[in-house]
Amino acid sequence: MCSMQTGSHMTKLKGKKKGLLRFFYLDEHKSCVRWRPSRKQDRAKSEWETDDVIKGKKSEMFRRYADNRFDPNCCFSIYYGERVRSLDLVSTNSEEARTWVTGLKYLMAGISDEDSLARSLTWLQQTFSEADKNGDGTLSISEVHQLLHKLNVNLPKQKVRQMFQEADTDENQGSLAFEEFCSFYKMISTRRDLYLIMISYSNQKEVLDLQDLAHFLENEQKVNTLTCAVIGGPLEGAQRFFFSVGFTNYMRSPAGDVFNPEHQQVNQDMTQPLNSYFIATSHNTYLTGDQLLSQSRVEMYAYVLQAGCRCVEVDCWDGPDGEPIIHHGYTLTSKILFRDVIETINKHAFTKSQYPVILSIENHCTVPQQKRMAQCLTEVLQDKLDLSNVNVHETKKLPSPESLKGKVLVKVMSSVDLKKNLRRKNEHKQKNVWVFFFFRERNFLRIWTLMQRKETCLMKTKHKVNVNIRQHPSYVWRTVGSIHVSVTGFTNSWQVSSLDETVVNQILQLKPAQLLRLNQRQLLRVYPSNYRVDSSNFNPQPYWNSGCHMVAMNYQTEGRMLELNQAKFSSNGNCGYTLKPKCVFLLSGSFNPTSEDPLPGHKKTQLVLKVISGQQLPKPKDSMFGDRGEIIDPFVEVEIIGLPVDCTKQQTRVVDDNGFNPMWEETFIFNVLMPQIALVRFQVWDHDPIGRDFIGQRTIAFSSLMPGFMLSSGYRHVYLEGMSGAGPVLSVCWDTAEGRDAAEGDESSV
Repeated sequence: MCSMQTGSHMTKLKGKKKGLLRFFYLDEHKSCVRWRPSRKQDRAKSEWETDDVIKGKKSEMFRRYADNRFDPNCCFSIYYGERVRSLDLVSTNSEEARTWVTGLKYLMAGISDEDSLARSLTWLQQTFSEADKNGDGTLSISEVHQLLHKLNVNLPKQKVRQMFQEADTDENQGSLAFEEFCSFYKMISTRRDLYLIMISYSNQKEVLDLQDLAHFLENEQKVNTLTCAVIGGPLEGAQRFFFSVGFTNYMRSPAGDVFNPEHQQVNQDMTQPLNSYFIATSHNTYLTGDQLLSQSRVEMYAYVLQAGCRCVEVDCWDGPDGEPIIHHGYTLTSKILFRDVIETINKHAFTKSQYPVILSIENHCTVPQQKRMAQCLTEVLQDKLDLSNVNVHETKKLPSPESLKGKVLVKVMSSVDLKKNLRRKNEHKQKNVWVFFFFRERNFLRIWTLMQRKETCLMKTKHKVNVNIRQHPSYVWRTVGSIHVSVTGFTNSWQVSSLDETVVNQILQLKPAQLLRLNQRQLLRVYPSNYRVDSSNFNPQPYWNSGCHMVAMNYQTEGRMLELNQAKFSSNGNCGYTLKPKCVFLLSGSFNPTSEDPLPGHKKTQLVLKVISGQQLPKPKDSMFGDRGEIIDPFVEVEIIGLPVDCTKQQTRVVDDNGFNPMWEETFIFNVLMPQIALVRFQVWDHDPIGRDFIGQRTIAFSSLMPGFMLSSGYRHVYLEGMSGAGPVLSVCWDTAEGRDAAEGDESSV
């Protein structure tokens, strides 16, 4: 670590130039790698939202240079950021490269286990260093005023000076050392709401003992057993008390988060057939931006797989030298090798989730290159394609995610010849490879006619389906089949229909019940319209409401829709599979997601939610003057996203000139018919005379509200996503009860 903090001169690869010689070093807080010189100044850093550190010439950037240009032992790549960018470096010797790779991996492992208090201390250290403009190791009163403005604290100057003098206890009067700054920060960050809770449970004392804490946890948080695991560690002092600071730290720890910690792991039944689950799905996975001009990168496959995606798209075309390539056809997007993509998938497929990965392959290749594709798949994926231990012959149902752990499934456009080849038993078969068939139906009226028939089975030859079959769409799969494939007992459960959003929207309007029944029998993939050339995302919720299994998202495009997708799959450990509610995947029942009464006779769940306060809310990212801009005027918007009858939103009043600790204390009541499929979205906005500016959000599945949404209540914190440091957070409390009838006006007190 010392050598990394001392720093090293290394070459940073960029484009096709010679590379840039820069000085790289680990910052004093061990939180990021920085380099100089750089035009980015403070932004020239790689923080520990890092996916991997790989030694050698493995990245796409290294492949642009000649093979003998750099010694592989001196090369390594740091993959970081939400879009998995790579920082590609060449050190002066192999020992130096080994030091950096080992040290970075050590730091990545340590950061992942760091508790909330340690993160708060790191944030305070960074904040102190950034506020120390003259670098003398202390903060003057003027530097403190600048810092408070940056933190959205609006206090009278006289009050600030008073607290400054109380914290300034050493011999060096007129400035605050780091320890004194921590004391000053505790003064300005005292939580009035938490202080009042503590006083109410401690008989007006400023200390909370074990009995008082147990009473609070049982009454408010619905926790019946007091253990060190519950409170996050030992209490303060020999008499085991919680003082004000300790109680605040506890409430802001993971134990006080709004998200149920049990849902950070797989917590649902994973033994049901595949068509009983929603599956996290990516559209045009290889693209980093729009659909016309952006770059194609193999790193995008690593990114989406590590983000929990389980179905990735591979668009295959003929490439030079007999090697298939992947890109968005008939556009100016760049091209990458098919083999590089399969190798990346093979490496990252099961690092975050052991449940099966589905390759959605769109084949545009000629026969010779299809042979090359088949060879690549079998050579690289090997046993991941082997389903010999999965019993798929004695049942008409699809296998379960549990039985397919560690396996790769292939989804491919079908033809009559392909079906015949796959059904033909091979005398020399060694393995069973599972291949989905899918149809891209472009004739809406034809689909509507098929769904009207009870005996509909799109795989039956007596029903003519208008499928766009290319000249040799199936040769690669006949080749794979001739080596390893044997599929018997083929039914419509094994089919995947792939429809764009325009077609599905028409079906939703005219025949929603039939679409629901189709999704109960087989898998259905919905992908964005061709008109979304900017790679924007549609709203996935209507398709989930109708039971669509694979709702394909552009993972490269951040925003509201992708956040809904992330929240959906976070409820089951972000493993890529979420079990559908019973009324969605069972064949019986009268559920109609688009009607005014989707579940006749089903009573609503009432959520009574009180938004109490916020802490350390930042200025908007696109603020004109950055940290020097005006102090924000925040308000909170709470939204329920689910069935159409459940969708609603409410918002608090605006608090003027206070982003550090605004207080709202406003109560909202939501009546939700189907909480099993609903999401709760918290958004914080900065009010402006001509509009509003987005500050942050957190979206959570209704079922993941801590400690569980049935008959629960509690005081919790909502950490806004995508923001590092000690905050920002919202404080909320709620009460929920199942089976309350909204018409009765039965409201719960909070």
